[in-house]
Amino acid sequence: QPVIARYLRLIPLDWNPTGRIGLRLEIYGCRYTSEVAGFDGKSSLVYRLSARTSWTARESISLKFKTLRNSGTLLHAKGQRDHSLNLALERGKLLSGSGGKLLVSLGSLLDDQHWHHVKLERLGSHLNLTVDKTTQQVLVPAELSRWHIHTVRNFHGCLENLLYSELNLIKLAKQGSPQVVALGNMTFSCSEPVFVAVTFTDSHSFLQLPVLTSWQSGVVSIALQFRTWNKAGLLLTFDLQQQEGSVFLDVTCCCFCVCVCSGAGLNDGQWHSVELNSMENRLSVTVDRDEGATAHTSIPLPPAADSQLFFGGCPAHGGGLSCRNPIQGFQGCMRLLKLDGQTVDLIKVQERRLGNYSDLKIDMCGIIDRCSPSHCEHGGRCTQSWRNFHCNCSNSGYRGATCHSSKYEPSCEVYKHQGDTSGHFYVDVDGSGPIKPQLVYCNMTELTPVQASADTNQHFASFLYPSEEKQLSAVISQSEHCEQELSYHCRKSRLSNSLDGTPFSWWVGGPASGQIHNFWGEALPGSRQCACGLQDNCLDSSFYCNCDADYDLWTEDSDLLTQKESLPVRSLVLGDIHRPGSEAAYRVGPLRCHGDKNFWNAAFFDKETSYLHFPTFHGELNADISFLFKTTSSSGLFLENLGIKDFIRIELSSSTEVVFSFDVGNGPLEVKVHSDLPLNDDRWHSVRAERNVKEASLRVDGLPAALQEAPTDGFIHLQLNSQLFIGGTASRQKGFLGCIRSLQLNGVTLDLEERASITPGVRPGCPGHCSSYAALCQNQGRCVERASGFSCDCSRSAYTGVFCHEEVSGSFEPTTSITYIVKEPYEESKNSSSLHSSIYSDITLRGDDVSLSFRTSQSPAPLLYVSSFYRQYLILLINKHDELEVRYKLHSNRDEEVLSSRVMNLADGRLHSVTVRRQADTVAVQNKLMFLYFNAVICFCSESEGLSADLAGLASAGFSGCLSAVRFGAICPLKAALLRPDGRVSVAGAVVASSCAAPAQADSYAAETTHSLSGKIRTTADVTVLMPLCVLRFSGVIAVVIFIVVCAAAILARFICLRKETYRNQEVKAAQPGEGRAFPFSGQPDSLSVQSENQKEFFI
Repeated sequence: QPVIARYLRLIPLDWNPTGRIGLRLEIYGCRYTSEVAGFDGKSSLVYRLSARTSWTARESISLKFKTLRNSGTLLHAKGQRDHSLNLALERGKLLSGSGGKLLVSLGSLLDDQHWHHVKLERLGSHLNLTVDKTTQQVLVPAELSRWHIHTVRNFHGCLENLLYSELNLIKLAKQGSPQVVALGNMTFSCSEPVFVAVTFTDSHSFLQLPVLTSWQSGVVSIALQFRTWNKAGLLLTFDLQQQEGSVFLDVTCCCFCVCVCSGAGLNDGQWHSVELNSMENRLSVTVDRDEGATAHTSIPLPPAADSQLFFGGCPAHGGGLSCRNPIQGFQGCMRLLKLDGQTVDLIKVQERRLGNYSDLKIDMCGIIDRCSPSHCEHGGRCTQSWRNFHCNCSNSGYRGATCHSSKYEPSCEVYKHQGDTSGHFYVDVDGSGPIKPQLVYCNMTELTPVQASADTNQHFASFLYPSEEKQLSAVISQSEHCEQELSYHCRKSRLSNSLDGTPFSWWVGGPASGQIHNFWGEALPGSRQCACGLQDNCLDSSFYCNCDADYDLWTEDSDLLTQKESLPVRSLVLGDIHRPGSEAAYRVGPLRCHGDKNFWNAAFFDKETSYLHFPTFHGELNADISFLFKTTSSSGLFLENLGIKDFIRIELSSSTEVVFSFDVGNGPLEVKVHSDLPLNDDRWHSVRAERNVKEASLRVDGLPAALQEAPTDGFIHLQLNSQLFIGGTASRQKGFLGCIRSLQLNGVTLDLEERASITPGVRPGCPGHCSSYAALCQNQGRCVERASGFSCDCSRSAYTGVFCHEEVSGSFEPTTSITYIVKEPYEESKNSSSLHSSIYSDITLRGDDVSLSFRTSQSPAPLLYVSSFYRQYLILLINKHDELEVRYKLHSNRDEEVLSSRVMNLADGRLHSVTVRRQADTVAVQNKLMFLYFNAVICFCSESEGLSADLAGLASAGFSGCLSAVRFGAICPLKAALLRPDGRVSVAGAVVASSCAAPAQADSYAAETTHSLSGKIRTTADVTVLMPLCVLRFSGVIAVVIFIVVCAAAILARFICLRKETYRNQEVKAAQPGEGRAFPFSGQPDSLSVQSENQKEFFI
């Protein structure tokens, strides 16, 4: 009888002459009782419960089986109303099903002639299936709460100790119990035949056997069974007579001078039979007893008398033998090798009494199913070869060697700080965890909505959300803030003002099925108040809700629910709606969540001996670790967790190298990433390390990932038992100095801030985010530090959006204008008797920066007109030759200067961008005052009052087209008019917000023209950016007292300056080109009107 032992003791005795050692085996344990039954595929065992048997909520069936067949039904249990439960062996796997539906599949290669343990345990409606210590749980119908047990006839093998609860059914059958009936030729012994198998372990394995002398007659018969995972491999080869060639039989084809193929899908790990028969120049190959394939050949097929049969491959060194293998060697198992119907005795081969072999394991089949259990996570499909497995992660939303890592970011906040704009994104809130990715709309400027669909009636309304419950709860929990609008509109319909104090209406919200709530808006949970009661501004001060006043007029109690533990709203009950004159309506808005409290969760380590500690990290088979760090130190420990011998560690080994090291029992393994740029630059750097049963990888920032493959058949479990240390350890004197942020282990974020708040030497949070993220603020946007993260200040940018990246553009008609009034920055000092230099520190510019984009088909067309109080001006226009032209005059007593660009065909209806920069020479005080006035600008518009006839004609033509991203210094008049209208902005005509870039197509040509006079004007016409454009006007005057003082100083400074510039101006005029192509109006600036009010105006 087999014996199960609790302890084994091995005692060495003595060495024998062959070099082996004699051992004594002592076994200690309990006696093992075995009741065995054998089934021939037609016999069965039936057990029927008696009517008196009491039913229990917990029942179990256990057994052991062994078989050489890969299919057969082990158990059939009948329940009530024709429901049944089947336990069947199919293709070597154990399947459990009910009503034609597969419930669970466990195990693999169970037809290996070894005993396997199976247990079925029903706990109420749950069924646990255990196969060789691997358990899965499924739900079963209630009709299967009572079983009648059958073992069905098509099982061929042995069962041992078939137990129903505490009853041994085989023992009862042997005793002749009427409850157990044996049908067919069932025996109480296990007489399963024993087949000797041989394993070809690698590509150098081979088995050599001599040919039979009887084959010289021309009749050859060779048969064998094999199993493998490889797609190709040599099964058999031998030489033909008279050097006519060789025969090759491989997994996919039998080949000599012609190819005969039979069978398909033979690398599935199952046993397959193959027979090769030849007679009278006729060859047939039969696979799995199919009819096979046949071919005719004129070449004699019998092998040469002195040749050998080679199975699996050829010797590495021929040794004088003729053996050729044009394909790779066979890796797998063979058994039942037959030559002319006689089974080859492989034990004789093992004892070197027959044939020869190398790298074989005889009397065993060492095949391993590397996909059972599958190491592919998140629905990845597992395939394998003899030595390895592969995970197909297509359509799973995950990636990596085992489909462990999510393809998607955990929140909209991460996408936002990668520079992405608003749109639909897949978000995986727990990374490599079990919650699936979900598609959400990320509004980078506001919130992240999860849309709800409503199903309502007069009294009760319920709300359904498309996200799964786990996804919804995870999003709410991870977000910094969530809100949902709940509005109740009422007319004589109360919320809470009942005689007995019971609320008329309430709502249900929160996780799972939710809880009943009777507070509304931002009132405290359980308060039975509305927002007006919290703010003390209800219609009737004696009530806490507007609707409770019970007025015969429409009012409402509306606000945002912001208590995350009460969201989302799942249902709404409306009560007081049946009285005469009572009316009510409600609105439940979408659930909106924004922010990611995990993304900015950080800790600052300011001492080398400081560290944080957390519970042991459990990542036995798969471990992924990600975080961000910034430091000025050249080395430091990020993370470490130890076991008895195993460990896992990530550290900054030098200023340019990060090392990920671990040991799972195969010896320490290191993965390194080297950066050409220093990593201790006090900027944020990302680290992601992953270790699974196939490989280890390390990625730093956007650098190529470093990979290290794991041993094929080594240890795979990472066993740790110490605390997880962050930033250092108790045993190390030097830890990490700097910040660590957003630390996640297997999709779970560690709360660094909470632990840092109670740990000496570590501070929660980490400032200085703009050092890394300032580049995300585009188009003159300014990065602003926040407690958690940063934001972009777009007040000085002509663009808008979270990163100042969204264009602000409008469509103009010839009669359209925008007026922007700018107060003098030093207006508060107009009553002062003196001008302190600090007054001009922000307003005295040494140059101007003007940028805009336009699209028009009009020619000529004014784009921009800038003028000062003292009749200095700058004009930007498209002349009649469709060229860009800049006209400017920086001194009222000088001639107008003209600068033309080399860019042609600008009135082509496509988008063009223009930048004008003026840089002043370093002159004295007069220039400062002159340029101060020059900052008062007038842009072209349809109004022409006060302008010369020529300029008035150009102004009256107006501009027709699209303008975008208009900026003069820090002033953005078009943006102010379209997005933030106030008292400083007035619009004449229709300005319609639009996208100038939409129908345009980029041109790769760009040109730059520079011209110098008293200042430098650099005009860049860039036709590569698809952006729109606009037109503006400024005007302004200074207070009387300031004006007199400034003019006095200007006259004196101007006289000195003009004398110094006389020679230089003559040089410039000599070098100036001829008149540019005619502007349709001569453009004399002397007729410009002077505003008498103390203001500046922008007209567009």
